[in-house]
Amino acid sequence: MNNKRKAFREVAVAVADIPIRRKPSASIAVIGNPNSGKSTLFNRLTGLNQTTGNYPGVTVERHVGTVQLDSTAIELIDLPGIFCLSGHSSDERVAVDVLLGRLDHSGPPSGLLFVLDATHLYQGLYLLEQLLEIQLPTIVALTMSDLARASGIEIDAAQLSEFLGGIPVREVVATESLGLDELKSTLLDMPGIMPPQYPQSWPELSRSAQDLATGMRGTTPRIDVLQGLIHPHSELDRSLCESVGQATVASTRHALFGSEPPQAVEARHRYGWVRSVVQEVQSQSPFASRMSNKVIRWFNKPWPATMAFFVLMALVFQAVFSWATPIMDGIDATASLLGSFVNQVLGNSALGSFLADGVIAGVGSVVIFLPQITILFLFVIVLEDSGYLARAAFLMDRVMRTVGLSGQSVIPMLSSFACAVPAIMATRVIPNRRDRIATILAAPFMTCSARLPIYALLIAAFVPRDNFGWLNLQGLVLFGLYLLGIAGGLMTAWLLKKSALRGPKPAFSLALPQFRWPNAQTVIIQLYARVSVFLKRAGTIIFMVAVVVWFLAYFPRMDTAELPQVFPTNPEVSTTIESRQAAAQMAQSWLGRAGRQIEPLFKPLGWDWRVTAAVIAGFPAREVVVAVMGTLYSVGSDADEASLSARLKAASWPDGTLVFTLPMVLGLLVFYAWCLQCAATVATIKRETNSWRWPIFAWVYMTVLGYTAALLIFQVGSSF
Repeated sequence: MNNKRKAFREVAVAVADIPIRRKPSASIAVIGNPNSGKSTLFNRLTGLNQTTGNYPGVTVERHVGTVQLDSTAIELIDLPGIFCLSGHSSDERVAVDVLLGRLDHSGPPSGLLFVLDATHLYQGLYLLEQLLEIQLPTIVALTMSDLARASGIEIDAAQLSEFLGGIPVREVVATESLGLDELKSTLLDMPGIMPPQYPQSWPELSRSAQDLATGMRGTTPRIDVLQGLIHPHSELDRSLCESVGQATVASTRHALFGSEPPQAVEARHRYGWVRSVVQEVQSQSPFASRMSNKVIRWFNKPWPATMAFFVLMALVFQAVFSWATPIMDGIDATASLLGSFVNQVLGNSALGSFLADGVIAGVGSVVIFLPQITILFLFVIVLEDSGYLARAAFLMDRVMRTVGLSGQSVIPMLSSFACAVPAIMATRVIPNRRDRIATILAAPFMTCSARLPIYALLIAAFVPRDNFGWLNLQGLVLFGLYLLGIAGGLMTAWLLKKSALRGPKPAFSLALPQFRWPNAQTVIIQLYARVSVFLKRAGTIIFMVAVVVWFLAYFPRMDTAELPQVFPTNPEVSTTIESRQAAAQMAQSWLGRAGRQIEPLFKPLGWDWRVTAAVIAGFPAREVVVAVMGTLYSVGSDADEASLSARLKAASWPDGTLVFTLPMVLGLLVFYAWCLQCAATVATIKRETNSWRWPIFAWVYMTVLGYTAALLIFQVGSSF
């Protein structure tokens, strides 16, 4: 009996030691400049206790995490990185709306955790000055203090706290978990922290805004009144004039700004205060000329930076297309083995074909590209966390401005060479909606990895292997197709920026971050989140459409008496007959019938019904085109370049003329280079633009462009 009691007490003690997952008692917004270490700190504090979704009505992502402390739990909201509250990007609007409680029914957050980059104190304090106007309890996390000290910069955190009116300032090094315990203790004390007083930079502006807000009987937040005063002719200004009268607003604005632009006067006051604070709290050693600083300065020069950029991009694409090959081959082999196993168990039945050719092949067509997507995401996250990605965007800004875009469009368009889906998702960093949509519509033109099997098949079969010195004609054609995709994307962006998306040239302001070692935990968390999003959003779309294509290709079934008979005693003849059976079945299936019905539309391009049916089947994913052609041309679904090339070269029209002539093949290549044949890309465009207008426009525009180019190439080429 005593032993049982003792065992019970041990279990009770063990259970008591298990941390209890409590509901959050407070909600704190994490905000700061871009590249200030905000995401790294957020990931360190919350770990895997995170959820990701979209804010209601917008495409800006909402990252929420929970900090489990000893006696309570606190919810952290990771807001987009911004430079000021007066911007017009979707990120800045969302950040302000969350701080004022406009997006969530729960109201404004309990307080602010402001992330201040010690290496860029000047820019960070300007934003902090504006945030103090909201008058929420605030804590400052001084990040990257280790990098500041390495550069000879010392910051007096206690003195900085005094200049900020007693706001707690805590030094942290998130990559090494230094100072996190003290920061967590301060977060626990957030309810006892008094909201800051009016900023010291320009108290007259704060008092004037408060007086007008009081006269409006509290119907408008004071920060909105302040922003309305600073931004004439804005929506906030119109609302302010309707509430208190245009004469009152005009007299208040004249007393504060005189005849000068209000934003310029505000910036002069705030930056003047910031300059005086920095001079007092920051000191820099005159002997801080380290080798690392020399390397950074060398990387900031145009020519070394350009060479380094192209070498790095070559390494990224080499990794994406080479390192992933063994894993992709393994996934492909696994899918083939599973399909063969299902066929052996279930035989030549509808269920067996559905599982093998529909489910397994559909999932495999998505999963097979996961290694490439993962490697690309890994490189992008590492480059972003190290601070290099911001420099790459700044470097290519001048080139992108020739087509009306900015350097922020570079990385999404580069990502499209692996897959357009994550590239379109990466456009969320672009603040201007016009520039973002232009980049989204240009991204699908880049030559994604799904186009490569088609290029390899057609180029190997129909382009001569002539050599010009060390240059190969087939390689030049493939390189030309890549350049053609780039030209199509840039041309599309230029046309859109000159017409439907016309607007001022994008402003591109960027504080170059210090180079730093990426944090492994941050990289793993972000990689897991992005890969999961890709599988959920892209995988489901491709899988569902692949199943639909299987259904159209499988039904209706032919009578067995109409099929050629198989001779089991002769394996070679048996294989040939089986391939002819599959071709005959495909010809009379709904997919084959659709190809015959639509054939007159594509006959001016030189396509017969089999090419047309393969193009239709390739809409969910281009990579299935080779397998569909293999079945249509009586080679089998496991067609390779050698067997299928011979069939394509021999394919002819009823009058005996060849189908695959050089003009037709070149037109077909250009069609695949410019046509939007990817259901996942269309769905992603819809989600990111929050409208069906742009994905429908993209599909129609790219299809018409590809069709027209293929038509001209075939007709002009055939005339010679």
